[in-house]
Amino acid sequence: MAIDFQLSEAQQGLQMGARAFGAEVLRKVAATIAPIPRPEDRFYATRPFYKAMADAGFVKALLPASIGGTALSTLDFALAAEELAAVDVNVPTTLLGTGLGLHAVLHHGTEAQKQRFLPDFAEDGSRLAALAFTEVTGGANYDNPDPSVGVQTFARREGDEWVINGAKHYTTNGTGWDGKGAHLYSVICRTDPALSPQDSLAVIMVPGGTPGIEIVGILDTVGHRATISPRIHFNNVRVPAANIVGKPGDGIAMVEGAFAWTAALIGAACVGVMRAAFDVALKFARSDKRSGTVPVIEHQNVGFMLADIKMRIEAARYLTWKACHQLDLTEGRSRELAIITKVHCSELCVQAVYDTMRVVGVDAYTDMHPLAGLMQDALCFPLYDGGNMGVRRRQLHALLRSPDYNPMASAEALG
Repeated sequence: MAIDFQLSEAQQGLQMGARAFGAEVLRKVAATIAPIPRPEDRFYATRPFYKAMADAGFVKALLPASIGGTALSTLDFALAAEELAAVDVNVPTTLLGTGLGLHAVLHHGTEAQKQRFLPDFAEDGSRLAALAFTEVTGGANYDNPDPSVGVQTFARREGDEWVINGAKHYTTNGTGWDGKGAHLYSVICRTDPALSPQDSLAVIMVPGGTPGIEIVGILDTVGHRATISPRIHFNNVRVPAANIVGKPGDGIAMVEGAFAWTAALIGAACVGVMRAAFDVALKFARSDKRSGTVPVIEHQNVGFMLADIKMRIEAARYLTWKACHQLDLTEGRSRELAIITKVHCSELCVQAVYDTMRVVGVDAYTDMHPLAGLMQDALCFPLYDGGNMGVRRRQLHALLRSPDYNPMASAEALG
């Protein structure tokens, strides 16, 4: 059977529907958040847009059919994500954050856990989930075998309960819509300070409103201006023992699986941002003469630069599609291409947006064009969701060091 990049009718419909949603709904986000100074208020102002996204079925796309979801494949999700991110990166990031917060239950939870934690999100898609992963000192060494370092959020077993203590940063969605907390947290913690994460790292589900969850501050970010990044403390937070997903030590595989999913999808977000910047630069080049005799696109250096940007967009899109398809095909086991996609597309995005600014010139550094804002958004991609240097390249390095590493596995669609 031939390799086929032709989208099915259903996929084309999904793509066009997401494009229309972006044009009709998400295009209003930028103007809504622009005059708002505080990061939490910018985030709260996006609630109607997120609800519209939920009403349009994007949240149910995360959920299995058994609880009323539509369970989109990673590839199909990427088709929609590109269209949404081409208009606004903030509200789709909130959706991605909910997906991260639910990922462990979706893919590793028992049927009882799925029935306990997931129906709320099918019933009311505007509810938020959050992954409480990043430590105050960073998240890069969550798997360090030395038990004295790495994750310092701990859960101790007391009878039929886990008691959680620790502090987390960058807990996307962690404030909820009212500053009182998300509807559900997946807390990455260790169950024994004397044991390595290989034996103790765990994912424990914590319902919002549980006593002891304290939002102690908000980190304001240069880009992704309406994505919330709170600092959260867990102070003697008690939850039932049954809230642990899997067992202690399973947390490493769950974390890596969740971040492989987002890694592939971030490729689609990068393509969306590059597309938005390219459209601005192309329109400018076709219409502005810069005090010359012809539009600047007639000059070879401008035309060649635009051609280079367009090549990057196309290459990034199809790498993303391949990575997403590989994740779907192997049920998340093959993660190399997802990690490659996150690193390559995020760094490509920064270069591509910068080059669109070079096409436009110094005006691109002002509010005359949206390019400076797009650059602020692009700069986040290599740094978040497992930084390219601290986490992602280290993951690839570990694969390369493995004695059974097969360099052709990803190309040959092996698990």
